Order: sequence, then structure tokens, then C-alpha cells
Amino acid sequence: MSIKPDHWIRKMALEHGMIDPFVDVQTEKGAISYGVSAYGYDIRVSDEFKIFTDVYNTVVDPKNFDEKSFVTIIDKECIIPPNSFALAKTVEYFRIPRNTITICVGKSTYARCGIIVNVTPFEPEWEGYATLEISNTTPLPAKIYANEGIAQVLFFESDEICEISYADKKGKYQNQIGITLPKMKD
Repeated sequence: MSIKPDHWIRKMALEHGMIDPFVDVQTEKGAISYGVSAYGYDIRVSDEFKIFTDVYNTVVDPKNFDEKSFVTIIDKECIIPPNSFALAKTVEYFRIPRNTITICVGKSTYARCGIIVNVTPFEPEWEGYATLEISNTTPLPAKIYANEGIAQVLFFESDEICEISYADKKGKYQNQIGITLPKMKD
């Protein structure tokens, strides 16, 4: 298994639709950077956020998630309360090849502000907009900028094809469109 460089990412995005929309160069003037980088792709966060709230005193239960746990905000900026988090989605839609898996890590600009971005790996043949968890670990409100960089995806290509892909097992988050809350498979 090897990490893939920028020319592989460009080829897979342009010829196979792996990332859509695809930004061929790293864009950073006046914005938190996004687009292709040396060994990854800096993804953007969309303008829709679900901010965690305790207004209704609900319990966060991954098996029975109550949508009243969040307030939805659509804006060019999002303020995450102290010691809280928001869910969001990527601007980019992904189609991961069968012999590829990804790891996503937060960008240093946000990390230096106490913002942690958590994204699970994109498994072989997973497809959709990625749901992002953005945590504010500070005792102060934190600002997130929509349509700018939020995290970097690293692509790992295997020498062998996996036996069972995410599509084969009909994964519950396959083809997700919006911010997808936790759900149980029927």
C-alpha cells in the first residue's frame, strides 16, 4: 500500500470523477487553503452546519439519535460554542476506487485554534459527501468559514483489490447527500 501523490489524485479526479468539484491547484489567497496538495486533497466545508445544543436536554445516542440535539445553520460562517461541536459536510462529492482507502486529518490553521476535525476513513467504493465533525476544544467561541479548507484527505492505494468493498456490503452511509446523522442498519 502506498500514499498517492498529486498527479495520481489529478488523474483519478479528472478521468474517473473521484472528487467533484475538483480544484487542480491549492487555493489559499484570502482563504484557508483547499484543493490538491503534494500528497492529498484539502477539502472544503459547505455552508450548512448542525450545531450541538442542549436546549431540549436530549441524550446523544448513536442507536437512537434525536435530531433535536442540533440546530441547523446555513451561512458563510459558523460559530461553534465553547467545548461543543458541529456536524457539516464537504463541498466535494467523492467516489473512492475499489483499491483505495483514505484517511482525513484536520488542517493546521484550525488545529492551532483548538479546532479538531474528525472524519472516518473513506472505504473502498464508498461514494458521497463526507460528513465532518468539527470540535471546538477551547473555552471560547470558534469561527468556521464555509467554502474554505477544513481538512486534508490522504489517499492510499493497495497493490491488491479488497475482497469486500463498502458498496458490496451496502454500507449505511453509501451515497449520502446531506449532513448524515448517526443511523443503524435495518
